[in-house]
Amino acid sequence: MFAIIEESGGQRRVEQGEEILVDLINAGDAKAGDAITYDKVLLIGEAGGNITVGRPYVSGASVTAEVTEPVVKGEKIYIHKFKAKIGYRRKTGHRQRYTAVKVTGITA
Repeated sequence: MFAIIEESGGQRRVEQGEEILVDLINAGDAKAGDAITYDKVLLIGEAGGNITVGRPYVSGASVTAEVTEPVVKGEKIYIHKFKAKIGYRRKTGHRQRYTAVKVTGITA
């Protein structure tokens, strides 16, 4: 069984038992083992082909997840700024922080 949920302004396909990275929860103060519920479920599908599409959300459906790691650092991204002929060069970096969660259940 899989579901498509709305999370942090985007859509994400999740399956039971899958571990995903989501935007930082509670500014990194979440504890490992905390339960999270996603109520904005857009679609639920089964392996046999049964699909339930919400308008815009599936009523009564939810996805539960458990925090496995409160803070996970993403890949380092480098930003280069350059202006020709005036000697302007800047290099900065950014590393996004995420929370790792494991999907424990999908209820229709």
